[in-house]
Amino acid sequence: MQYLNKLSLYVKKRRKALGISLNRFCIDNEIDSSCLSKFENQKQQVLTSTLIKIAKGFNQTLAEFLADFEKEIKI
Repeated sequence: MQYLNKLSLYVKKRRKALGISLNRFCIDNEIDSSCLSKFENQKQQVLTSTLIKIAKGFNQTLAEFLADFEKEIKI
């Protein structure tokens, strides 16, 4: 599985683990809900600017977020 596919599943997993709906996460972090939905379901890639917003949604910098992701998938 490609890096971005794994990343999209990681985003979905973390969001759901916090019990936050996709719509609530998007509203709180100024992300287009259709964009995030398509990303989480591996139908669309995501812009770096959106990844930054996603990381902020988890109270992390993009670097911290990606480091945690890479630890989980053992890159």
